[in-house]
Amino acid sequence: MGSRVPESGQRWRKHGLVFRAEGQGGWMFSHAQVPTVLLLSDRFRVFVASRPRPGLSLTGWVDLDRHDPTRVLATSPAPILQPGSPGSFDEFGIMPAAVVEEGGVTRLYYSGWSRLASTAPYHNTTGLVVSEDGGRTFRRACPGPVLDRSPSEPFSATSPWVLREGNTWHVFYSSGLGWIEVGGKLEHVYDIRHATSADGLVWRRGGPSAIGQRFAEEALTRPTILREADGNWSMWFCHRGSHGFRGGGDAYRIGFARSVDLSTWIRDDAAAGIDVTADSFDSQMIAYPCVVEADGRRLMFYNGDGFGQAGFGLAELER
Repeated sequence: MGSRVPESGQRWRKHGLVFRAEGQGGWMFSHAQVPTVLLLSDRFRVFVASRPRPGLSLTGWVDLDRHDPTRVLATSPAPILQPGSPGSFDEFGIMPAAVVEEGGVTRLYYSGWSRLASTAPYHNTTGLVVSEDGGRTFRRACPGPVLDRSPSEPFSATSPWVLREGNTWHVFYSSGLGWIEVGGKLEHVYDIRHATSADGLVWRRGGPSAIGQRFAEEALTRPTILREADGNWSMWFCHRGSHGFRGGGDAYRIGFARSVDLSTWIRDDAAAGIDVTADSFDSQMIAYPCVVEADGRRLMFYNGDGFGQAGFGLAELER
Protein backbone atom coordinates (compact mmCIF):
# COMPACT_ATOMS: atom_id res chain seq x y z
CA MET A 1 0.00 0.00 0.00
CA GLY A 2 1.45 3.36 -0.98
CA SER A 3 4.57 4.18 -2.94
CA ARG A 4 8.04 2.97 -2.20
CA VAL A 5 10.16 5.17 0.05
CA PRO A 6 13.02 6.54 -2.09
CA GLU A 7 16.46 5.28 -1.16
CA SER A 8 17.66 8.90 -1.07
CA GLY A 9 15.17 9.75 1.66
CA GLN A 10 11.81 11.42 2.06
CA ARG A 11 10.51 14.96 2.12
CA TRP A 12 7.58 15.89 4.32
CA ARG A 13 5.50 19.03 3.89
CA LYS A 14 4.25 20.35 7.22
CA HIS A 15 0.67 21.51 7.72
CA GLY A 16 1.42 22.97 11.14
CA LEU A 17 -0.38 22.50 14.44
CA VAL A 18 -3.80 20.98 13.72
CA PHE A 19 -5.04 20.49 17.28
CA ARG A 20 -4.30 22.60 20.34
CA ALA A 21 -5.32 21.46 23.83
CA GLU A 22 -7.36 24.34 25.25
CA GLY A 23 -9.68 22.74 27.78
CA GLN A 24 -11.91 20.78 25.37
CA GLY A 25 -14.42 18.58 27.15
CA GLY A 26 -13.51 20.24 30.42
CA TRP A 27 -10.45 18.01 30.74
CA MET A 28 -7.98 18.54 27.83
CA PHE A 29 -6.18 21.42 29.54
CA SER A 30 -2.69 20.72 28.18
CA HIS A 31 -0.90 18.28 25.88
CA ALA A 32 -2.18 16.08 23.08
CA GLN A 33 0.63 13.57 23.31
CA VAL A 34 1.51 10.47 21.26
CA PRO A 35 -1.13 10.81 18.48
CA THR A 36 -2.38 7.33 17.52
CA VAL A 37 -4.65 7.06 14.49
CA LEU A 38 -7.70 4.91 13.79
CA LEU A 39 -8.93 5.20 10.18
CA LEU A 40 -12.70 5.50 9.95
CA SER A 41 -14.80 5.85 6.79
CA ASP A 42 -15.06 9.64 6.92
CA ARG A 43 -12.51 10.68 9.54
CA PHE A 44 -9.29 10.08 11.38
CA ARG A 45 -9.89 9.31 15.04
CA VAL A 46 -6.67 10.43 16.69
CA PHE A 47 -6.21 9.09 20.21
CA VAL A 48 -4.04 11.36 22.34
CA ALA A 49 -2.90 11.68 25.94
CA SER A 50 -4.10 14.94 27.47
CA ARG A 51 -3.81 16.26 31.01
CA PRO A 52 -6.78 17.18 33.19
CA ARG A 53 -4.28 18.26 35.81
CA PRO A 54 -0.49 18.34 36.09
CA GLY A 55 1.07 14.94 36.61
CA LEU A 56 -1.83 12.89 35.16
CA SER A 57 -2.18 11.85 31.52
CA LEU A 58 -5.43 10.29 30.27
CA THR A 59 -6.43 9.19 26.78
CA GLY A 60 -9.16 10.73 24.65
CA TRP A 61 -9.65 11.33 20.95
CA VAL A 62 -9.76 14.09 18.36
CA ASP A 63 -11.72 13.48 15.13
CA LEU A 64 -10.30 15.02 11.95
CA ASP A 65 -11.96 15.22 8.55
CA ARG A 66 -10.52 12.42 6.40
CA HIS A 67 -10.59 14.66 3.30
CA ASP A 68 -9.14 17.67 5.14
CA PRO A 69 -7.23 16.40 8.16
CA THR A 70 -6.45 19.92 9.31
CA ARG A 71 -10.14 20.35 10.19
CA VAL A 72 -11.26 19.20 13.65
CA LEU A 73 -14.73 17.62 13.69
CA ALA A 74 -15.10 16.66 17.35
CA THR A 75 -13.26 15.82 20.55
CA SER A 76 -14.03 13.23 23.18
CA PRO A 77 -16.20 14.63 25.98
CA ALA A 78 -14.34 12.52 28.54
CA PRO A 79 -11.33 10.19 28.71
CA ILE A 80 -11.96 6.74 27.23
CA LEU A 81 -10.51 5.10 30.35
CA GLN A 82 -10.12 6.13 33.96
CA PRO A 83 -6.89 5.58 35.91
CA GLY A 84 -6.31 2.14 37.36
CA SER A 85 -6.94 1.26 40.97
CA PRO A 86 -4.34 1.98 43.67
CA GLY A 87 -1.21 -0.02 43.08
CA SER A 88 -2.05 -0.87 39.46
CA PHE A 89 0.29 -0.43 36.50
CA ASP A 90 -1.76 2.47 35.06
CA GLU A 91 -2.73 4.31 38.23
CA PHE A 92 -0.91 7.52 37.26
CA GLY A 93 -1.18 7.72 33.50
CA ILE A 94 -2.69 6.22 30.34
CA MET A 95 -1.10 7.12 27.00
CA PRO A 96 -2.13 5.62 23.61
CA ALA A 97 0.41 3.76 21.49
CA ALA A 98 -1.07 1.51 18.77
CA VAL A 99 -4.53 0.73 17.43
CA VAL A 100 -5.38 -2.49 15.55
CA GLU A 101 -8.71 -3.63 14.12
CA GLU A 102 -9.25 -7.39 14.19
CA GLY A 103 -12.46 -9.36 13.70
CA GLY A 104 -14.77 -6.44 14.47
CA VAL A 105 -12.82 -5.54 17.61
CA THR A 106 -10.65 -2.44 17.95
CA ARG A 107 -7.59 -3.01 20.12
CA LEU A 108 -5.86 -0.01 21.63
CA TYR A 109 -2.50 -0.80 23.19
CA TYR A 110 -1.36 1.88 25.62
CA SER A 111 1.41 2.87 28.00
CA GLY A 112 0.56 2.73 31.68
CA TRP A 113 2.34 4.90 34.24
CA SER A 114 2.98 4.02 37.85
CA ARG A 115 5.14 5.69 40.46
CA LEU A 116 7.93 4.05 42.38
CA ALA A 117 8.82 4.45 46.02
CA SER A 118 12.48 4.46 45.06
CA THR A 119 15.04 6.74 43.47
CA ALA A 120 13.58 6.25 39.96
CA PRO A 121 10.52 8.49 39.43
CA TYR A 122 8.25 6.16 37.43
CA HIS A 123 7.66 2.79 35.81
CA ASN A 124 6.11 2.18 32.36
CA THR A 125 4.39 -0.94 31.02
CA THR A 126 1.90 -1.77 28.26
CA GLY A 127 -1.82 -2.35 28.69
CA LEU A 128 -4.67 -3.20 26.30
CA VAL A 129 -8.24 -1.94 25.98
CA VAL A 130 -10.78 -3.15 23.43
CA SER A 131 -13.84 -1.67 21.72
CA GLU A 132 -16.73 -3.49 20.07
CA ASP A 133 -18.40 -0.32 18.79
CA GLY A 134 -15.81 1.04 16.37
CA GLY A 135 -13.67 2.93 18.84
CA ARG A 136 -16.36 4.86 20.71
CA THR A 137 -16.16 3.07 24.07
CA PHE A 138 -13.46 0.84 25.51
CA ARG A 139 -12.97 -1.66 28.30
CA ARG A 140 -9.81 -3.18 29.72
CA ALA A 141 -8.98 -6.52 28.11
CA CYS A 142 -7.28 -7.66 31.32
CA PRO A 143 -6.48 -6.07 34.67
CA GLY A 144 -2.72 -6.24 34.29
CA PRO A 145 -0.20 -5.30 31.60
CA VAL A 146 0.36 -7.37 28.46
CA LEU A 147 4.01 -6.28 28.36
CA ASP A 148 5.86 -5.81 31.63
CA ARG A 149 9.35 -6.09 33.01
CA SER A 150 10.91 -9.50 32.46
CA PRO A 151 13.99 -11.41 33.62
CA SER A 152 15.97 -10.10 30.63
CA GLU A 153 14.30 -6.66 30.47
CA PRO A 154 14.14 -5.45 34.06
CA PHE A 155 13.16 -1.77 33.69
CA SER A 156 10.23 -1.03 31.33
CA ALA A 157 8.31 -2.20 28.27
CA THR A 158 6.19 0.50 26.72
CA SER A 159 5.15 2.63 23.69
CA PRO A 160 4.39 -0.38 21.45
CA TRP A 161 3.55 -0.53 17.77
CA VAL A 162 1.50 -3.64 17.01
CA LEU A 163 0.69 -5.26 13.67
CA ARG A 164 -0.46 -8.64 12.41
CA GLU A 165 1.28 -10.35 9.51
CA GLY A 166 -0.38 -13.64 8.55
CA ASN A 167 -0.97 -15.63 11.72
CA THR A 168 1.72 -13.81 13.66
CA TRP A 169 1.35 -10.69 15.77
CA HIS A 170 4.38 -8.41 16.00
CA VAL A 171 5.11 -5.76 18.60
CA PHE A 172 7.91 -3.21 18.48
CA TYR A 173 8.29 -1.48 21.81
CA SER A 174 10.55 0.68 23.92
CA SER A 175 12.56 -1.44 26.35
CA GLY A 176 14.21 0.20 29.33
CA LEU A 177 17.98 -0.24 29.57
CA GLY A 178 18.41 1.52 32.90
CA TRP A 179 18.58 4.91 34.58
CA ILE A 180 21.51 7.31 34.44
CA GLU A 181 22.18 10.36 36.59
CA VAL A 182 22.34 13.64 34.70
CA GLY A 183 22.72 16.89 36.64
CA GLY A 184 21.51 15.26 39.85
CA LYS A 185 18.40 13.80 38.19
CA LEU A 186 17.76 10.24 37.04
CA GLU A 187 16.91 9.90 33.34
CA HIS A 188 15.65 6.74 31.62
CA VAL A 189 17.35 5.30 28.53
CA TYR A 190 15.77 2.71 26.23
CA ASP A 191 16.00 1.00 22.85
CA ILE A 192 13.42 -0.61 20.55
CA ARG A 193 12.80 -4.36 20.80
CA HIS A 194 10.73 -6.83 18.76
CA ALA A 195 8.51 -9.65 20.04
CA THR A 196 5.96 -11.98 18.42
CA SER A 197 2.72 -13.60 19.53
CA ALA A 198 -0.02 -15.96 18.37
CA ASP A 199 -2.79 -13.84 19.91
CA GLY A 200 -1.45 -10.34 20.55
CA LEU A 201 -1.58 -10.93 24.30
CA VAL A 202 1.20 -13.33 25.29
CA TRP A 203 4.51 -12.38 23.71
CA ARG A 204 7.69 -14.30 22.90
CA ARG A 205 10.49 -11.96 23.91
CA GLY A 206 14.22 -11.96 24.50
CA GLY A 207 15.65 -11.20 21.07
CA PRO A 208 18.24 -8.52 20.27
CA SER A 209 17.38 -4.88 19.80
CA ALA A 210 15.48 -4.02 16.63
CA ILE A 211 16.85 -0.46 16.76
CA GLY A 212 19.77 -0.08 19.12
CA GLN A 213 21.49 2.90 20.68
CA ARG A 214 24.16 4.83 18.79
CA PHE A 215 25.64 5.94 22.13
CA ALA A 216 25.12 4.91 25.74
CA GLU A 217 22.90 7.86 26.72
CA GLU A 218 20.51 7.63 23.76
CA ALA A 219 16.81 6.81 24.22
CA LEU A 220 14.58 5.52 21.39
CA THR A 221 10.81 5.19 21.45
CA ARG A 222 7.45 5.36 19.61
CA PRO A 223 8.04 3.18 16.53
CA THR A 224 5.45 3.39 13.74
CA ILE A 225 5.61 0.98 10.78
CA LEU A 226 4.21 0.73 7.25
CA ARG A 227 4.59 -1.93 4.59
CA GLU A 228 5.76 -0.53 1.26
CA ALA A 229 4.50 -1.44 -2.22
CA ASP A 230 7.63 -3.55 -2.83
CA GLY A 231 6.93 -5.67 0.28
CA ASN A 232 9.62 -4.07 2.42
CA TRP A 233 8.93 -2.28 5.69
CA SER A 234 9.56 1.29 6.86
CA MET A 235 9.80 2.42 10.48
CA TRP A 236 9.77 5.92 11.91
CA PHE A 237 10.63 6.48 15.58
CA CYS A 238 12.00 9.21 17.81
CA HIS A 239 15.33 9.42 19.60
CA ARG A 240 17.00 11.76 22.05
CA GLY A 241 20.05 12.20 24.19
CA SER A 242 20.00 12.57 27.97
CA HIS A 243 21.42 16.09 28.50
CA GLY A 244 18.97 18.96 28.18
CA PHE A 245 16.53 16.95 26.13
CA ARG A 246 13.46 18.74 27.50
CA GLY A 247 14.22 21.74 25.36
CA GLY A 248 17.86 21.74 24.31
CA GLY A 249 20.05 20.20 21.66
CA ASP A 250 19.48 16.66 22.96
CA ALA A 251 15.70 16.87 22.44
CA TYR A 252 13.76 14.30 20.43
CA ARG A 253 14.23 14.02 16.67
CA ILE A 254 12.57 11.59 14.26
CA GLY A 255 14.60 8.67 12.95
CA PHE A 256 14.03 6.12 10.22
CA ALA A 257 14.83 2.48 9.44
CA ARG A 258 14.10 -0.12 6.74
CA SER A 259 13.60 -3.87 6.84
CA VAL A 260 12.82 -6.66 4.38
CA ASP A 261 11.55 -9.12 6.98
CA LEU A 262 10.52 -7.26 10.19
CA SER A 263 13.52 -8.85 11.92
CA THR A 264 16.64 -7.03 10.73
CA TRP A 265 16.49 -3.24 10.46
CA ILE A 266 18.88 -0.79 8.83
CA ARG A 267 18.81 2.54 10.60
CA ASP A 268 19.12 5.65 8.42
CA ASP A 269 18.04 8.73 10.38
CA ALA A 270 19.16 11.07 7.60
CA ALA A 271 16.41 9.59 5.40
CA ALA A 272 13.60 10.59 7.80
CA GLY A 273 13.07 13.81 5.87
CA ILE A 274 11.61 15.88 8.71
CA ASP A 275 13.11 18.03 11.45
CA VAL A 276 12.31 20.95 13.74
CA THR A 277 11.09 24.27 12.31
CA ALA A 278 12.19 27.65 13.66
CA ASP A 279 9.51 29.88 15.19
CA SER A 280 6.93 27.10 15.28
CA PHE A 281 5.37 24.73 17.79
CA ASP A 282 8.16 22.27 16.91
CA SER A 283 11.15 24.62 17.05
CA GLN A 284 13.01 22.61 19.70
CA MET A 285 11.57 19.10 19.57
CA ILE A 286 9.84 16.78 17.12
CA ALA A 287 8.60 13.49 18.54
CA TYR A 288 6.14 10.57 18.68
CA PRO A 289 5.39 10.09 14.96
CA CYS A 290 2.37 8.12 13.77
CA VAL A 291 2.44 7.45 10.02
CA VAL A 292 -0.65 6.29 8.10
CA GLU A 293 -1.71 5.75 4.47
CA ALA A 294 -5.15 6.96 3.42
CA ASP A 295 -6.68 7.87 0.06
CA GLY A 296 -3.35 7.95 -1.74
CA ARG A 297 -1.71 10.16 0.87
CA ARG A 298 0.93 9.36 3.46
CA LEU A 299 0.45 11.42 6.60
CA MET A 300 2.53 11.83 9.75
CA PHE A 301 0.89 12.98 12.98
CA TYR A 302 3.46 14.10 15.54
CA ASN A 303 4.24 16.24 18.59
CA GLY A 304 6.49 19.24 19.02
CA ASP A 305 7.99 21.17 21.91
CA GLY A 306 7.30 20.14 25.48
CA PHE A 307 6.40 16.57 24.46
CA GLY A 308 3.20 17.77 22.80
CA GLN A 309 2.28 20.44 25.34
CA ALA A 310 0.53 22.60 22.73
CA GLY A 311 -1.07 19.76 20.78
CA PHE A 312 -0.17 17.75 17.68
CA GLY A 313 0.84 18.61 14.15
CA LEU A 314 0.53 17.04 10.72
CA ALA A 315 2.93 16.52 7.82
CA GLU A 316 2.38 14.96 4.39
CA LEU A 317 4.88 13.04 2.29
CA GLU A 318 5.71 14.75 -0.98
CA ARG A 319 5.29 12.15 -3.73
